[in-house]
Amino acid sequence: MTLQEYLGYCLIPTNRGQVMMLLKGNGGEGKSRIGVVMQKLLGSNLKNGSIAKVERSPFARADLEHELLMVDDDMKLEALQSTHYLKSLITAEMPMDLERKGEQSYQGRMYVRFLAFSNGDLESLYDHSDGFYRRQLILSVKKKPPNREDDPFLADKLCGEIEGIFLWCLEGLRRLQSNNFRFTESAQTKANREDARREADNVLLFLRSEGYIRLKADSAIPSVALYGIYCMWCSDNAYKPRSARTVSMTLKKHADEFGLEHDNHIQNALGKRVNGFWGIEALVAPPVV
Repeated sequence: MTLQEYLGYCLIPTNRGQVMMLLKGNGGEGKSRIGVVMQKLLGSNLKNGSIAKVERSPFARADLEHELLMVDDDMKLEALQSTHYLKSLITAEMPMDLERKGEQSYQGRMYVRFLAFSNGDLESLYDHSDGFYRRQLILSVKKKPPNREDDPFLADKLCGEIEGIFLWCLEGLRRLQSNNFRFTESAQTKANREDARREADNVLLFLRSEGYIRLKADSAIPSVALYGIYCMWCSDNAYKPRSARTVSMTLKKHADEFGLEHDNHIQNALGKRVNGFWGIEALVAPPVV
Protein backbone atom coordinates (compact mmCIF):
# COMPACT_ATOMS: atom_id res chain seq x y z
CA MET A 1 0.00 0.00 0.00
CA THR A 2 2.82 2.41 0.77
CA LEU A 3 4.41 1.95 -2.66
CA GLN A 4 1.04 2.34 -4.37
CA GLU A 5 0.37 5.58 -2.49
CA TYR A 6 3.83 6.97 -3.19
CA LEU A 7 3.74 6.28 -6.92
CA GLY A 8 0.27 7.83 -7.00
CA TYR A 9 1.65 10.81 -5.09
CA CYS A 10 4.12 11.33 -7.94
CA LEU A 11 1.29 11.88 -10.44
CA ILE A 12 0.43 15.36 -9.22
CA PRO A 13 2.54 18.50 -8.58
CA THR A 14 2.53 18.76 -4.79
CA ASN A 15 4.92 18.25 -1.87
CA ARG A 16 2.22 17.83 0.75
CA GLY A 17 3.35 14.31 1.61
CA GLN A 18 6.77 15.72 2.57
CA VAL A 19 8.63 12.41 2.22
CA MET A 20 10.93 10.61 -0.21
CA MET A 21 11.02 6.86 -0.83
CA LEU A 22 13.95 4.46 -0.62
CA LEU A 23 13.67 0.87 -1.87
CA LYS A 24 16.30 -1.29 -0.24
CA GLY A 25 17.51 -4.70 -1.38
CA ASN A 26 20.58 -6.79 -2.10
CA GLY A 27 20.23 -6.70 -5.88
CA GLY A 28 18.47 -8.74 -8.52
CA GLU A 29 15.00 -8.22 -7.03
CA GLY A 30 13.75 -6.03 -9.89
CA LYS A 31 13.69 -2.70 -8.01
CA SER A 32 14.91 -0.77 -11.06
CA ARG A 33 11.93 -2.00 -13.11
CA ILE A 34 9.80 0.40 -11.08
CA GLY A 35 11.87 3.29 -12.42
CA VAL A 36 11.40 2.05 -16.00
CA VAL A 37 7.63 1.83 -15.51
CA MET A 38 7.46 5.30 -13.96
CA GLN A 39 9.50 6.67 -16.88
CA LYS A 40 6.86 5.26 -19.22
CA LEU A 41 4.08 6.70 -17.06
CA LEU A 42 5.52 10.20 -16.50
CA GLY A 43 7.60 10.66 -19.66
CA SER A 44 9.56 13.92 -19.66
CA ASN A 45 8.29 14.71 -16.15
CA LEU A 46 10.75 12.16 -14.73
CA LYS A 47 14.48 12.73 -14.49
CA ASN A 48 17.21 10.27 -13.56
CA GLY A 49 19.82 11.72 -11.24
CA SER A 50 21.84 11.46 -8.06
CA ILE A 51 20.61 12.50 -4.61
CA ALA A 52 24.19 13.30 -3.58
CA LYS A 53 24.59 15.59 -6.60
CA VAL A 54 21.28 17.32 -5.91
CA GLU A 55 22.50 18.15 -2.40
CA ARG A 56 25.82 19.66 -3.47
CA SER A 57 25.08 21.20 -6.90
CA PRO A 58 22.77 24.20 -7.42
CA PHE A 59 22.63 23.39 -11.14
CA ALA A 60 21.40 19.85 -10.43
CA ARG A 61 18.64 21.30 -8.26
CA ALA A 62 17.57 23.74 -10.96
CA ASP A 63 17.37 20.86 -13.45
CA LEU A 64 14.55 19.42 -11.35
CA GLU A 65 12.28 22.42 -11.88
CA HIS A 66 8.89 21.30 -13.30
CA GLU A 67 9.79 17.60 -12.76
CA LEU A 68 7.38 15.31 -10.92
CA LEU A 69 9.91 12.66 -9.96
CA MET A 70 13.66 12.12 -9.78
CA VAL A 71 14.89 8.52 -9.75
CA ASP A 72 18.28 7.59 -8.30
CA ASP A 73 18.57 3.99 -9.46
CA ASP A 74 21.92 3.30 -7.79
CA MET A 75 22.14 5.54 -4.75
CA LYS A 76 25.64 6.00 -3.39
CA LEU A 77 26.09 4.78 0.17
CA GLU A 78 28.58 7.50 1.04
CA ALA A 79 27.12 9.72 3.75
CA LEU A 80 25.80 13.13 2.72
CA GLN A 81 27.81 16.00 4.19
CA SER A 82 24.68 18.13 4.21
CA THR A 83 20.94 17.47 3.97
CA HIS A 84 19.66 21.06 3.86
CA TYR A 85 18.72 21.20 0.19
CA LEU A 86 17.34 17.67 0.03
CA LYS A 87 15.01 18.34 2.96
CA SER A 88 14.04 21.70 1.45
CA LEU A 89 13.07 20.06 -1.84
CA ILE A 90 11.12 17.27 -0.13
CA THR A 91 9.06 19.77 1.86
CA ALA A 92 9.03 22.74 -0.57
CA GLU A 93 5.76 24.67 -0.48
CA MET A 94 7.13 28.10 -1.38
CA PRO A 95 9.29 29.21 -4.34
CA MET A 96 13.00 28.70 -3.76
CA ASP A 97 16.23 30.14 -5.21
CA LEU A 98 17.39 28.31 -8.33
CA GLU A 99 20.60 28.81 -10.25
CA ARG A 100 21.46 27.73 -13.78
CA LYS A 101 24.92 27.92 -15.26
CA GLY A 102 25.63 31.34 -16.75
CA GLU A 103 22.26 32.76 -15.66
CA GLN A 104 21.01 35.03 -12.90
CA SER A 105 19.50 33.14 -9.96
CA TYR A 106 15.73 33.27 -9.75
CA GLN A 107 12.78 32.01 -7.69
CA GLY A 108 11.23 28.77 -8.90
CA ARG A 109 8.39 26.52 -7.75
CA MET A 110 9.61 23.01 -6.94
CA TYR A 111 7.48 19.92 -6.46
CA VAL A 112 9.83 17.09 -7.42
CA ARG A 113 9.60 13.82 -5.47
CA PHE A 114 12.52 11.41 -4.93
CA LEU A 115 12.62 7.65 -5.47
CA ALA A 116 15.92 5.90 -4.73
CA PHE A 117 17.07 2.30 -5.11
CA SER A 118 19.94 1.03 -3.00
CA ASN A 119 21.37 -1.86 -0.99
CA GLY A 120 21.74 0.37 2.08
CA ASP A 121 20.33 3.39 3.90
CA LEU A 122 20.53 7.06 3.00
CA GLU A 123 23.11 8.36 5.46
CA SER A 124 24.07 11.80 6.65
CA LEU A 125 27.43 12.61 8.18
CA TYR A 126 26.12 15.38 10.42
CA ASP A 127 22.31 15.28 10.39
CA HIS A 128 20.99 12.56 12.69
CA SER A 129 17.86 14.54 13.49
CA ASP A 130 14.35 13.18 13.65
CA GLY A 131 13.47 15.44 10.72
CA PHE A 132 15.98 13.72 8.43
CA TYR A 133 14.63 10.23 9.09
CA ARG A 134 10.98 11.29 9.29
CA ARG A 135 11.23 12.40 5.64
CA GLN A 136 12.02 8.86 4.47
CA LEU A 137 9.76 5.96 3.58
CA ILE A 138 12.11 2.95 3.58
CA LEU A 139 10.77 -0.23 1.99
CA SER A 140 12.59 -3.57 2.12
CA VAL A 141 12.43 -5.61 -1.09
CA LYS A 142 12.04 -9.38 -0.80
CA LYS A 143 15.20 -11.32 -1.55
CA LYS A 144 15.50 -12.93 -4.95
CA PRO A 145 14.76 -16.69 -4.70
CA PRO A 146 17.95 -18.64 -5.55
CA ASN A 147 16.19 -20.68 -8.24
CA ARG A 148 14.36 -17.81 -9.93
CA GLU A 149 15.22 -17.05 -13.53
CA ASP A 150 15.19 -13.38 -14.51
CA ASP A 151 12.81 -12.33 -17.26
CA PRO A 152 14.70 -9.96 -19.60
CA PHE A 153 11.36 -8.73 -20.97
CA LEU A 154 9.74 -7.96 -17.61
CA ALA A 155 10.01 -4.18 -17.99
CA ASP A 156 8.48 -4.39 -21.49
CA LYS A 157 5.62 -6.53 -20.17
CA LEU A 158 4.94 -4.09 -17.33
CA CYS A 159 4.99 -1.12 -19.72
CA GLY A 160 2.47 -2.99 -21.83
CA GLU A 161 0.14 -2.83 -18.82
CA ILE A 162 0.71 0.90 -18.27
CA GLU A 163 -2.99 1.82 -18.31
CA GLY A 164 -3.76 -0.66 -15.53
CA ILE A 165 -0.69 0.50 -13.58
CA PHE A 166 -1.86 4.11 -13.92
CA LEU A 167 -5.25 3.18 -12.46
CA TRP A 168 -3.49 1.31 -9.64
CA CYS A 169 -1.39 4.40 -8.86
CA LEU A 170 -4.49 6.59 -9.05
CA GLU A 171 -6.18 4.39 -6.46
CA GLY A 172 -3.18 4.91 -4.17
CA LEU A 173 -3.31 8.67 -4.72
CA ARG A 174 -7.00 8.82 -3.82
CA ARG A 175 -6.38 6.86 -0.63
CA LEU A 176 -3.48 9.18 0.24
CA GLN A 177 -5.60 12.28 -0.37
CA SER A 178 -8.44 10.90 1.75
CA ASN A 179 -5.91 10.41 4.55
CA ASN A 180 -4.70 14.04 4.31
CA PHE A 181 -1.42 12.99 2.62
CA ARG A 182 -0.40 10.73 5.50
CA PHE A 183 1.08 7.54 4.07
CA THR A 184 0.02 4.07 5.14
CA GLU A 185 3.04 2.52 6.86
CA SER A 186 3.45 -1.12 7.83
CA ALA A 187 5.20 -2.17 11.01
CA GLN A 188 8.18 -3.19 8.85
CA THR A 189 8.40 0.25 7.21
CA LYS A 190 8.42 1.92 10.62
CA ALA A 191 11.05 -0.55 11.83
CA ASN A 192 13.19 0.19 8.77
CA ARG A 193 13.20 3.88 9.68
CA GLU A 194 14.23 3.15 13.26
CA ASP A 195 16.94 0.77 12.07
CA ALA A 196 18.32 3.45 9.76
CA ARG A 197 18.35 5.96 12.62
CA ARG A 198 20.12 3.44 14.86
CA GLU A 199 22.73 2.52 12.26
CA ALA A 200 23.55 6.17 11.58
CA ASP A 201 25.00 6.65 15.04
CA ASN A 202 27.07 3.46 15.17
CA VAL A 203 30.49 5.16 14.75
CA LEU A 204 29.90 7.14 17.93
CA LEU A 205 28.59 4.03 19.66
CA PHE A 206 31.82 2.28 18.66
CA LEU A 207 33.93 5.06 20.17
CA ARG A 208 32.02 4.70 23.44
CA SER A 209 32.16 0.89 23.44
CA GLU A 210 34.31 -1.28 25.70
CA GLY A 211 36.64 -4.13 24.88
CA TYR A 212 37.74 -3.09 21.38
CA ILE A 213 39.40 0.32 21.79
CA ARG A 214 39.89 2.85 24.53
CA LEU A 215 40.50 6.58 24.48
CA LYS A 216 44.07 7.27 25.55
CA ALA A 217 45.80 10.58 24.84
CA ASP A 218 49.32 9.28 24.17
CA SER A 219 48.26 6.35 21.96
CA ALA A 220 47.91 6.31 18.18
CA ILE A 221 46.32 3.95 15.68
CA PRO A 222 46.49 3.79 11.85
CA SER A 223 43.18 4.42 10.10
CA VAL A 224 43.25 1.03 8.37
CA ALA A 225 43.68 -0.81 11.67
CA LEU A 226 41.00 1.29 13.35
CA TYR A 227 38.54 0.63 10.54
CA GLY A 228 39.23 -3.10 10.78
CA ILE A 229 38.45 -3.10 14.50
CA TYR A 230 35.34 -0.99 13.85
CA CYS A 231 34.11 -3.55 11.28
CA MET A 232 34.81 -6.32 13.80
CA TRP A 233 32.73 -4.46 16.40
CA CYS A 234 29.91 -3.98 13.85
CA SER A 235 29.90 -7.70 13.05
CA ASP A 236 29.85 -8.65 16.73
CA ASN A 237 27.01 -6.24 17.50
CA ALA A 238 24.83 -6.71 14.38
CA TYR A 239 25.53 -3.28 12.90
CA LYS A 240 26.18 -2.54 9.25
CA PRO A 241 29.62 -0.88 8.84
CA ARG A 242 29.74 2.54 7.28
CA SER A 243 32.39 3.30 4.66
CA ALA A 244 35.99 3.91 5.75
CA ARG A 245 35.76 7.48 4.47
CA THR A 246 32.57 8.13 6.46
CA VAL A 247 34.15 6.72 9.63
CA SER A 248 37.23 8.91 9.17
CA MET A 249 35.13 12.04 8.56
CA THR A 250 32.98 11.28 11.61
CA LEU A 251 36.08 10.95 13.80
CA LYS A 252 37.45 14.26 12.51
CA LYS A 253 34.11 15.99 13.15
CA HIS A 254 33.99 14.71 16.76
CA ALA A 255 37.73 14.98 17.40
CA ASP A 256 37.43 17.64 20.11
CA GLU A 257 34.62 15.78 21.86
CA PHE A 258 36.66 12.57 22.17
CA GLY A 259 40.14 14.10 22.45
CA LEU A 260 41.31 12.83 19.04
CA GLU A 261 43.78 14.26 16.55
CA HIS A 262 44.17 13.22 12.93
CA ASP A 263 47.76 12.71 11.77
CA ASN A 264 49.20 11.72 8.36
CA HIS A 265 52.44 10.38 9.87
CA ILE A 266 51.44 7.64 12.29
CA GLN A 267 53.69 4.59 12.18
CA ASN A 268 52.03 1.30 11.29
CA ALA A 269 53.17 -2.26 12.12
CA LEU A 270 55.52 -2.29 9.11
CA GLY A 271 57.19 0.95 10.15
CA LYS A 272 55.55 3.01 7.39
CA ARG A 273 54.05 6.45 7.97
CA VAL A 274 50.31 6.39 7.32
CA ASN A 275 47.06 8.21 8.13
CA GLY A 276 45.64 7.64 11.58
CA PHE A 277 44.47 9.14 14.86
CA TRP A 278 46.06 10.06 18.15
CA GLY A 279 43.96 9.42 21.23
CA ILE A 280 42.87 5.83 20.54
CA GLU A 281 44.45 2.61 21.73
CA ALA A 282 43.55 -0.76 20.19
CA LEU A 283 42.54 -3.42 22.74
CA VAL A 284 42.17 -6.16 20.11
CA ALA A 285 44.25 -7.03 17.07
CA PRO A 286 42.69 -5.75 13.83
CA PRO A 287 41.61 -8.50 11.42
CA VAL A 288 44.17 -9.51 8.79
CA VAL A 289 43.00 -8.44 5.34
